[in-house]
Amino acid sequence: MHKVLICDDEKDIVAALKIYLESEGYATLCAYDGAQALRILEEQGADLVLLDIMMPQVDGIETLAGIRQRSNVPVIMLTAKSEDTDKVLGLNVGADDYITKPFNPVEVIARVKSQLRRYTQLGGAPRAKENNDIYVVGGIELNDATKEVLADGRPVCLTPTEYDILKLFMQNPGTVLPPREIYRRVWNDEPYGAESTVAVHIRHLREKIEINPAEPRYLRVVWAQGYKLTGGQKDE
Repeated sequence: MHKVLICDDEKDIVAALKIYLESEGYATLCAYDGAQALRILEEQGADLVLLDIMMPQVDGIETLAGIRQRSNVPVIMLTAKSEDTDKVLGLNVGADDYITKPFNPVEVIARVKSQLRRYTQLGGAPRAKENNDIYVVGGIELNDATKEVLADGRPVCLTPTEYDILKLFMQNPGTVLPPREIYRRVWNDEPYGAESTVAVHIRHLREKIEINPAEPRYLRVVWAQGYKLTGGQKDE
C-alpha cells in the first residue's frame, strides 16, 4: 500500500484529499504546516507528498526545499490559479507536478497514480539486464532494467520525472521534441503551460548530466522548435 503525505493548513482540504485517496486504497498521513510535514516524512516516510504552497510560518516552497535535501520522493504542489509565479518557483525547487485549486478528485487521483507509477518503477527491484533495456547516446547511458543512469561514467540520481524525460530523449536520439510533445508524453496530460514546466525540468536535467550546463553537449535547444539529445560532438 502506497503512503501519501498530505500537507495543507486548511483542514477541510486535508480531510477531502484523505477521503479521495483512501477510497482508492492509499494510506495517508496528514500535516498542517511545513515543519510538521518534514518531521512526519523523516519519522514515517512517504511514497508521495501533496504539498500546499501558501502556508503560514514554513511555506510550501521552503518545505519542498527541505524535502529535496532528504529525498527524491514525488511532490505534487497544491496551488491557487493566481499563484503562477509560485508554480514555476516550485518546479525550480524540485516539484514534480502541480494541481490547481479548486481541484477535481479524478484529476488528483490520476496525477497521484502517474507520479507513483514513475517513482515505483525508478526505485523498484533490479531486473535481469537485457540489451533492449539499455540506451546509449554519446556519454549518456540509461539502463531501464535497473533504472540506472550514467553520465560520462559517473552515476546520476534523477527524480522520476527527470528520468522519464531523459528516457524519452534516449529513445529518440537526434529528434527535435517540442515542449508540448514532451509534456504530453511524460505527464500524459494536455500541455497547458508546457513550455515553462518542461524548461524547468530540462534545466535540472542538464545540471545533472552535463559537465557545463551553460554549454550543453548532449541536451540541446533547437531555437523556436524544441530540444534534442545528441552524442556530444561539437559539429552536431
